[in-house]
Order: sequence, then C-alpha cells, then structure tokens
Amino acid sequence: MGASVKRPAELTPGAPTPGMKRMEAFSAEDRWVGHVSGEPGVLSGWHHHGEHDTYFYVLSGRGRIELQGGELIEVGPGDFAQIAAGTVHREGASGDEPLEVVLMRIGRGPQVFPVDDPGS
Repeated sequence: MGASVKRPAELTPGAPTPGMKRMEAFSAEDRWVGHVSGEPGVLSGWHHHGEHDTYFYVLSGRGRIELQGGELIEVGPGDFAQIAAGTVHREGASGDEPLEVVLMRIGRGPQVFPVDDPGS
C-alpha cells in the first residue's frame, strides 16, 4: 500500500464518547486518524485514551479541554494541541459554532476509557 485517500463519505464511526462524534479515516494497531466534531455547549464525558498520545489540529470552532485537577485549555482555529496518554479529560465546543478537528492517536491497546466524574 503506497498511498491511499479516504473521502468524507468513506469515513466510519470511531469509538464513541458522549457529546463527541468521531469519524475514522485510518487505523492500525498503533494509530488512529480521523475527524472529530462536537456541538456548541456540549462537553464529552470524562475519559482518557489509555496508552495513546492524542494530537489534533482545530479546523473550525472554539474548544475547551478540561483536565482532571481543574486545568483548562482553550483552542481555536489553526491551533495544534496534544493530550498525553492516560490524561483524564473531557472536551467540547465552547463557542456558538461546532468544533471540528483532525485528530491522530499514537499508542497501543484500547483507545477510549470512560471514567466517573473526577470531581464526585
């Protein structure tokens, strides 16, 4: 396989997190690449990505990433961001338009681990 292309209609649903729509473009045992979107004002459930480091590029919208412990990261169009493997977080669109990102995960094992609200 020298090269391949996935058109938007060819993407398949990725591992779900409440509040976020993940569409898979490519995956292998040690990586996942796709498109993720979230509706304004909706935060995902708390989760982490096991042994996967997550990298993403914001296409449109404004987003927030809440980390366990209270740290807040805000992102906007053109920003690149990274979430380290095992980091408990939740994310969503913080503006009044949907958040859209291109995302890549690198690591091994399952990719999404829902967790209870760390504040409860």
